[in-house]
Amino acid sequence: MIKKSLVFLGLVLILSSCASNKNIVYLNEATPGTNSSVVEYQNTLQPDDILIITVNSDEPALAAPFNLMYLNTQSTELKNITSDVFASYLVDQKGEIDFAGVGKVKLSGLTRIEAENKIKDLVSKQIIDPVINLRLINFKVSVMGEVVRPGPIRSEGERLTILEALSLAGDMTIYGKREDVMIIRETDGVKSVNYVDITKPDIIDSPFYYLNQNDVIYVKPNKTRVNSSVIGPNLTVGISALSLVVTIIALSLR
Repeated sequence: MIKKSLVFLGLVLILSSCASNKNIVYLNEATPGTNSSVVEYQNTLQPDDILIITVNSDEPALAAPFNLMYLNTQSTELKNITSDVFASYLVDQKGEIDFAGVGKVKLSGLTRIEAENKIKDLVSKQIIDPVINLRLINFKVSVMGEVVRPGPIRSEGERLTILEALSLAGDMTIYGKREDVMIIRETDGVKSVNYVDITKPDIIDSPFYYLNQNDVIYVKPNKTRVNSSVIGPNLTVGISALSLVVTIIALSLR
């Protein structure tokens, strides 16, 4: 009878471990070699974005007025033209920048390429065939909840996936609810709350696979974490009380 009970208990443990495994592994049931049409990524510029914009031309002297650069602290001469000496532009709350040599230019709502083309059209009125390079330098998302290192995640690249952001946050803890990850996104001043299931392979087809500037990712605690937070303190108190009772009884029987 005892042997049968142990076998039954073993089967229960095996089955429960299999079930929990599906809730932990990312991209469950993904077939090797299967192609998927990833949603086209179109991140757009927003207020508070910080941009570096450079203008190049066959005649550098003509392009110089359009390049906002830092001055050398040791002299009044400009530093060598490298990516780290160009001053940045802050997109204001109206979605505009005050671009050198041009004036106010509205960029919010445009993709990087659209913004480059818009600036090129404006600069082309003064110089021939300018080459415009625009770079976002403060791309940031925030990761909260059941991850190893919650906090802001910054990227020097142009795009970041939700899996990359979770990786940079140290990955989810074992208590993270992988099938119901919240993404808070602001578009044109309107915030929306969205949910994705990263245990499913179709996450890569989601419009939330690629993150937007200032997205907030919240990983909810699973039932194990919630239950432990409720039972844990009560269990500790119960064990302490039981230990005290046992000690008192033991002393009274001496």
